Amino acid sequence: MRLRLKFAWLLALALVGGAAPVLAHGVTVEHRQVNAVELEAQFETGEPMANAQVLVYAPGNPTDVWQEGTTDDQGYFSFTPDTSQPGSWEVMVRQAGHGVLTTIPIAASTSGGAPVATPATEAEAGSNSLISPSTTLSPVQRGITIGSVIWGFIGTALFFARGKR
Repeated sequence: MRLRLKFAWLLALALVGGAAPVLAHGVTVEHRQVNAVELEAQFETGEPMANAQVLVYAPGNPTDVWQEGTTDDQGYFSFTPDTSQPGSWEVMVRQAGHGVLTTIPIAASTSGGAPVATPATEAEAGSNSLISPSTTLSPVQRGITIGSVIWGFIGTALFFARGKR
């Protein structure tokens, strides 16, 4: 009887406790126009990607690096694209096995001034990511996680319930 009570408490604790979300080290990059294109690279935890490698590729030439550099201590990097090459500029930011490739659409400058960067839509940003920006579990992953935790509690309870021989 005592074993059943312990098992019931363990099962109730497992069901009420649920599974905590898992945070991966995905990467996000944001950009905005300030007489140049300014990037802010950070891990999903909010920690800046300090001194990360940055490779910039011009629209008509995706194999040759147009500009290379590193982010500063706060994860910032800026570059001024050649306005005579309008189109989708690709920027790769990498550090310690984590990275992202983002596309920045640049329109031709009509006034001879600064290049015009248009913000990427959510769909464009997601399709260009090397690492998924999502940290939520799918329903299937959540079910497998909860089932594994319950199975672990049951196995542990049965192990200790068998007694000494």
